[in-house]
Amino acid sequence: MKWAGEWKRQFSSFNRNVRLYMLGNVLIQVGMGIFMVMYNLYIRELGMPETVNGKVISMTALALAIVLVPAGFLSDRIGRKWLIVGGSVLTACTLFYRGIAITETPIIFAALLTGLFMAFVQVSGIPFLAENSSPGERVHLFSINFAFVTIANVVGSLLGGIIADIMETVGSLSTVDAIRCSLIAGATIFTIGLLPFFKLQEKSAKPAEKRLKKPLTEVSGMDDTLKRNLIVIFHFSFASLLIGFGSGLVVPYLNLYFANRFDASNSYIGFVLSLGSAMTAIAVMIGPALSKRVGKVKALILFQMLSIPFLLLTAYTTSIWLASLGFLLRQALMNAGNPLQSAIAMEVVSDKYKGLANSMNQTVFNIGWATMGPVATGLVVVQGAYWGYALAFTITAGLYVLSSLYYYFIFGRRKLASE
Repeated sequence: MKWAGEWKRQFSSFNRNVRLYMLGNVLIQVGMGIFMVMYNLYIRELGMPETVNGKVISMTALALAIVLVPAGFLSDRIGRKWLIVGGSVLTACTLFYRGIAITETPIIFAALLTGLFMAFVQVSGIPFLAENSSPGERVHLFSINFAFVTIANVVGSLLGGIIADIMETVGSLSTVDAIRCSLIAGATIFTIGLLPFFKLQEKSAKPAEKRLKKPLTEVSGMDDTLKRNLIVIFHFSFASLLIGFGSGLVVPYLNLYFANRFDASNSYIGFVLSLGSAMTAIAVMIGPALSKRVGKVKALILFQMLSIPFLLLTAYTTSIWLASLGFLLRQALMNAGNPLQSAIAMEVVSDKYKGLANSMNQTVFNIGWATMGPVATGLVVVQGAYWGYALAFTITAGLYVLSSLYYYFIFGRRKLASE
């Protein structure tokens, strides 16, 4: 009860901007959750080869990687609200188009546009929350926001599979038409999520900061130079690049993993992926308590390292139940560290470089996805459904270990000492 009361108190302390953003973000994440689960199944049902799914994932990630840094500069210069609103509106249009496209070239081009426009939304979200909160609130704020996003993905994953199966069995539609209805429903929910974003208010400079005669960074003792911030951003970004390489081999193809290796139904795939999101939400809520006990950096590394045995279990098992268990625990543990990483980054990067820091982290992460998409599908095509996925998951485990070691030895020890 004390733990629940603390979370309730923290949530009640967030301002109106934070609550509106969270509401809109939950709705657009439900819509994106449907797309994430159903879209590569849709491409498969259209009769296209597995390599098309790799191209779609790669083009989306490549577009994000190309535009994230310019979007980060724009976010720092012109404000967060209208980048969030404009990017969301244009993304909604691409989702509707993708739900009806049936040939390879339009599908890949629309995926490119989705990545391009979503970059403006993604790059502005974390800095917007940071600017509307105090440093003491941020671990809880980012954890709650991430938990809401994962719960939204639970709902989206469930809805995606259920809508498709209902339309196929009750509505007597073909499989591809049933999945198309699911995708259109996801785009509609995404569009509804735009409404709270129009009510957001740009964050103005705090009066207390305006009254300071000395620069805020001089008063706080933080080095505000570009060089210092770029060094910190580089360390975070390189660790994110390694994680991006690993995730790009595995995460976009988890639904195909269950479909190809175990011949699982759409409803089962949707259920397992949504349950993974639910477990992530629970793990995320534990994150702040663990960070208080061992520090944010140690907590982040612990979550990542504990996920690796379950990743390897998923790689080599021939049991769908063990594969599901391994997936669920890996998903929860690996993603539970994300809010902690965001909190650390927003803590050590100066305010005027927060957009750049967030964009760089996401850029290199998406470079990893864009690079590894064809590699993952190629491994499955060449090695088959068992050894192809086993090799991809094993390489991912190695990259996760390297990322954690790099983060600890290059940046973490200094941060641990300060904590």
